[in-house]
Amino acid sequence: MPTPPVAAPAAAVVELLGRDGRAAVVQRVTHWPVRIGRSPACDIVLDDGHIAAEHAELQLTPEGGVRLRLLDSRNGGAVAGQRLAAGEEATLPEGGAFQLATCSLRLRTSADALAPEQLMIVHPVRHWALLPLLLLSMLFFQWLDRWSAVDPDSRWIDYASPLLGPLAFVLAWAGLWSLASQLFQHRFPFTTHLRRALLVLVALQVLEWVLPAIAYAFSWPRLMVVESLATPVAGAFLIAWHARLVWPGARRILNGGIAALLVLGLGLQVGSRQEQQYVFGPPYLASLPPPALRLVAPQPPETLIESLKPLKADLAKQARKDNEGAVDDDTGGE
Repeated sequence: MPTPPVAAPAAAVVELLGRDGRAAVVQRVTHWPVRIGRSPACDIVLDDGHIAAEHAELQLTPEGGVRLRLLDSRNGGAVAGQRLAAGEEATLPEGGAFQLATCSLRLRTSADALAPEQLMIVHPVRHWALLPLLLLSMLFFQWLDRWSAVDPDSRWIDYASPLLGPLAFVLAWAGLWSLASQLFQHRFPFTTHLRRALLVLVALQVLEWVLPAIAYAFSWPRLMVVESLATPVAGAFLIAWHARLVWPGARRILNGGIAALLVLGLGLQVGSRQEQQYVFGPPYLASLPPPALRLVAPQPPETLIESLKPLKADLAKQARKDNEGAVDDDTGGE
């Protein structure tokens, strides 16, 4: 009794895969067997110098599978990690992936299960004035910092570097993250990355000016520890915020790694603060805002002196260590 002919799939395509595993080129299969090569006479044409004119052929098997047969080629191919030379053949595994020379390909048929449709994330349209407003805010705070640090008769050129340096840095920062998005997501969201960087940067600048004023107004010098913690926390948040656009599928792993590095960095910062005899902020303010911002009654100088007395023993101990080290150096020198 003759063997009944194998029913060909109702539809099939051969995909040329890129480095990220996505289909770069898709060609429809119109009949079987399928000839693959560089020649225009082939059913699937590949524009690659490592591919022979007629490199391989896909054939249906009596069991309903698909078999790859290598034709007269020098570079051969591979199926499931097994190298194939000219004249050899192998059955394609589930998923239909195979290799011809340097080309990664995949056969998909109508019988294969499709992955579920991915939900398209539509980012809300931001107001057109938000980005210019953030840029102007950043430049204003940079100018304000420079103005408070230089002499009143300083030239305008003294403001150029403090203004243009951070601006160039934030533009380059957003550009690098946009290139990463282009590499992994095939889009270049420069405006989105720039807006996120500016939001965090301007928030830190506002905190830098508001926090001392609040600490001074209510006599809370320990509040300044928030300023030291804000920079690493904001930096970790910003990196995670950028990475969410670049690698949305690895959000949990990235957030966990960034959080671990943040905890490690804060631990080192606490250790450094212990050597400086304070952990939760300095006991006094290094700079004072205008007296008009004062909301509580000022403390007399005696209160500050009493608060510094616990440091006397630590300072004396450190002084003895320094003196003993100096004596040892002198003795060794003799």
